[in-house]
Amino acid sequence: MPRLNIVEPKSDTGPGADLLNGPLKNKQINIFKGMATNPGVLKAFLGYAGGVKAGSLTESEHEIVQLVMAQENHCDYCTAAHTQIAKGTGLSDDEITGVRSGNATNDKHQALAEFTLSVWQKNGYVSDEELDAFRDAGYDDAAVIEVIAEMSIAAFTNMFNHVNETTVDFPEPAAV
Repeated sequence: MPRLNIVEPKSDTGPGADLLNGPLKNKQINIFKGMATNPGVLKAFLGYAGGVKAGSLTESEHEIVQLVMAQENHCDYCTAAHTQIAKGTGLSDDEITGVRSGNATNDKHQALAEFTLSVWQKNGYVSDEELDAFRDAGYDDAAVIEVIAEMSIAAFTNMFNHVNETTVDFPEPAAV
Protein backbone atom coordinates (compact mmCIF):
# COMPACT_ATOMS: atom_id res chain seq x y z
CA MET A 1 0.00 0.00 0.00
CA PRO A 2 1.44 3.37 -0.95
CA ARG A 3 2.70 5.55 1.86
CA LEU A 4 2.17 8.83 -0.02
CA ASN A 5 -1.06 10.27 -1.32
CA ILE A 6 -2.19 9.22 -4.76
CA VAL A 7 -4.44 10.93 -7.27
CA GLU A 8 -7.35 8.85 -8.54
CA PRO A 9 -8.08 10.11 -12.05
CA LYS A 10 -11.72 8.98 -11.99
CA SER A 11 -12.66 10.76 -8.77
CA ASP A 12 -10.10 13.46 -7.99
CA THR A 13 -9.88 16.91 -9.55
CA GLY A 14 -7.08 19.39 -9.96
CA PRO A 15 -3.85 19.62 -11.95
CA GLY A 16 -2.67 16.09 -11.07
CA ALA A 17 -5.96 14.54 -12.17
CA ASP A 18 -5.86 16.71 -15.29
CA LEU A 19 -2.47 15.20 -16.22
CA LEU A 20 -3.74 11.67 -15.59
CA ASN A 21 -6.90 12.30 -17.61
CA GLY A 22 -5.06 14.19 -20.36
CA PRO A 23 -1.57 13.24 -21.57
CA LEU A 24 -1.48 10.16 -19.32
CA LYS A 25 -5.00 8.95 -20.13
CA ASN A 26 -3.61 5.65 -21.45
CA LYS A 27 -0.92 5.40 -18.74
CA GLN A 28 -2.81 5.70 -15.48
CA ILE A 29 -0.32 3.48 -13.67
CA ASN A 30 0.39 3.60 -9.96
CA ILE A 31 3.72 5.43 -10.19
CA PHE A 32 2.07 8.28 -12.10
CA LYS A 33 -0.91 8.33 -9.70
CA GLY A 34 1.58 8.86 -6.88
CA MET A 35 3.64 11.47 -8.70
CA ALA A 36 0.46 13.34 -9.64
CA THR A 37 0.25 14.51 -6.03
CA ASN A 38 2.92 16.99 -7.16
CA PRO A 39 1.79 17.81 -10.71
CA GLY A 40 4.70 20.19 -11.35
CA VAL A 41 7.22 17.42 -10.70
CA LEU A 42 5.21 14.91 -12.74
CA LYS A 43 5.00 17.32 -15.68
CA ALA A 44 8.73 18.10 -15.47
CA PHE A 45 9.52 14.38 -15.20
CA LEU A 46 7.50 13.56 -18.30
CA GLY A 47 9.19 16.33 -20.29
CA TYR A 48 12.67 15.32 -19.18
CA ALA A 49 12.06 11.61 -19.76
CA GLY A 50 10.72 12.32 -23.24
CA GLY A 51 13.66 14.53 -24.11
CA VAL A 52 16.21 11.98 -22.97
CA LYS A 53 14.74 9.40 -25.34
CA ALA A 54 15.32 11.62 -28.37
CA GLY A 55 18.99 10.78 -28.74
CA SER A 56 21.32 8.12 -30.03
CA LEU A 57 20.25 5.09 -27.95
CA THR A 58 17.51 2.79 -29.24
CA GLU A 59 14.33 2.20 -27.26
CA SER A 60 15.70 -1.20 -26.26
CA GLU A 61 18.96 0.34 -25.07
CA HIS A 62 17.06 2.82 -22.89
CA GLU A 63 15.23 -0.12 -21.34
CA ILE A 64 18.51 -1.93 -20.71
CA VAL A 65 19.71 1.05 -18.67
CA GLN A 66 16.41 1.06 -16.76
CA LEU A 67 16.59 -2.69 -16.11
CA VAL A 68 20.17 -2.50 -14.85
CA MET A 69 19.28 0.36 -12.52
CA ALA A 70 16.09 -1.30 -11.25
CA GLN A 71 17.94 -4.53 -10.55
CA GLU A 72 20.87 -2.78 -8.85
CA ASN A 73 18.58 -0.61 -6.73
CA HIS A 74 16.16 -3.43 -5.88
CA CYS A 75 13.16 -1.56 -7.26
CA ASP A 76 10.44 -4.15 -7.74
CA TYR A 77 8.12 -1.65 -9.39
CA CYS A 78 10.64 -0.52 -12.00
CA THR A 79 11.85 -4.06 -12.62
CA ALA A 80 8.30 -5.17 -13.40
CA ALA A 81 7.42 -2.05 -15.41
CA HIS A 82 10.59 -2.00 -17.50
CA THR A 83 10.42 -5.73 -18.13
CA GLN A 84 7.06 -5.14 -19.82
CA ILE A 85 8.26 -2.03 -21.64
CA ALA A 86 11.42 -3.84 -22.80
CA LYS A 87 9.29 -6.63 -24.26
CA GLY A 88 7.42 -3.96 -26.21
CA THR A 89 10.70 -2.75 -27.71
CA GLY A 90 11.45 -6.22 -29.01
CA LEU A 91 13.71 -7.60 -26.28
CA SER A 92 13.02 -11.26 -25.53
CA ASP A 93 12.53 -12.76 -22.09
CA ASP A 94 16.04 -14.28 -22.34
CA GLU A 95 17.56 -10.91 -23.26
CA ILE A 96 15.77 -9.20 -20.38
CA THR A 97 16.77 -11.76 -17.75
CA GLY A 98 20.29 -11.79 -19.21
CA VAL A 99 20.64 -8.04 -18.77
CA ARG A 100 19.21 -8.19 -15.26
CA SER A 101 21.60 -10.99 -14.24
CA GLY A 102 24.67 -9.31 -15.78
CA ASN A 103 24.89 -11.65 -18.77
CA ALA A 104 23.39 -9.91 -21.78
CA THR A 105 22.86 -12.03 -24.88
CA ASN A 106 25.01 -9.85 -27.14
CA ASP A 107 28.26 -7.95 -26.71
CA LYS A 108 26.86 -4.48 -27.35
CA HIS A 109 24.10 -4.87 -24.77
CA GLN A 110 26.63 -6.33 -22.32
CA ALA A 111 28.87 -3.29 -22.78
CA LEU A 112 25.91 -0.99 -22.16
CA ALA A 113 24.86 -2.88 -19.04
CA GLU A 114 28.42 -2.97 -17.67
CA PHE A 115 28.97 0.72 -18.37
CA THR A 116 25.69 1.66 -16.70
CA LEU A 117 26.49 -0.39 -13.62
CA SER A 118 30.03 0.97 -13.41
CA VAL A 119 28.90 4.60 -13.71
CA TRP A 120 26.31 4.02 -10.98
CA GLN A 121 28.56 2.11 -8.59
CA LYS A 122 31.47 4.53 -9.04
CA ASN A 123 29.39 7.73 -8.94
CA GLY A 124 30.57 8.52 -12.44
CA TYR A 125 34.26 8.01 -11.75
CA VAL A 126 34.75 5.37 -14.43
CA SER A 127 38.22 4.56 -15.67
CA ASP A 128 39.54 5.42 -19.12
CA GLU A 129 39.46 1.70 -19.87
CA GLU A 130 35.76 1.45 -18.99
CA LEU A 131 34.93 4.46 -21.14
CA ASP A 132 37.02 3.05 -24.00
CA ALA A 133 35.30 -0.34 -23.72
CA PHE A 134 31.92 1.38 -24.03
CA ARG A 135 33.09 3.31 -27.08
CA ASP A 136 34.67 0.18 -28.58
CA ALA A 137 31.25 -1.48 -28.38
CA GLY A 138 29.95 1.11 -30.84
CA TYR A 139 28.75 3.92 -28.61
CA ASP A 140 29.76 7.56 -28.96
CA ASP A 141 30.03 10.44 -26.52
CA ALA A 142 26.40 11.42 -27.11
CA ALA A 143 25.44 7.93 -25.93
CA VAL A 144 27.56 8.37 -22.79
CA ILE A 145 25.59 11.48 -21.91
CA GLU A 146 22.31 9.79 -22.74
CA VAL A 147 23.11 6.82 -20.48
CA ILE A 148 23.81 9.19 -17.59
CA ALA A 149 20.57 11.07 -18.23
CA GLU A 150 18.59 7.81 -18.39
CA MET A 151 20.22 6.76 -15.14
CA SER A 152 19.02 9.98 -13.51
CA ILE A 153 15.46 9.08 -14.51
CA ALA A 154 15.90 5.62 -13.03
CA ALA A 155 17.39 6.99 -9.81
CA PHE A 156 14.38 9.28 -9.36
CA THR A 157 11.79 6.59 -10.05
CA ASN A 158 13.59 3.92 -8.01
CA MET A 159 13.83 6.20 -4.98
CA PHE A 160 10.26 7.45 -5.41
CA ASN A 161 8.99 3.88 -5.45
CA HIS A 162 11.04 2.94 -2.40
CA VAL A 163 9.76 5.86 -0.35
CA ASN A 164 6.19 5.49 -1.61
CA GLU A 165 6.11 1.69 -1.58
CA THR A 166 4.28 1.97 -4.88
CA THR A 167 1.95 -0.96 -5.49
CA VAL A 168 3.22 -2.91 -8.50
CA ASP A 169 0.58 -2.96 -11.23
CA PHE A 170 2.57 -4.97 -13.80
CA PRO A 171 3.10 -8.73 -14.09
CA GLU A 172 5.84 -10.10 -11.83
CA PRO A 173 9.03 -10.58 -13.84
CA ALA A 174 11.08 -13.75 -13.85
CA ALA A 175 13.49 -14.12 -10.97
CA VAL A 176 17.21 -13.81 -11.68
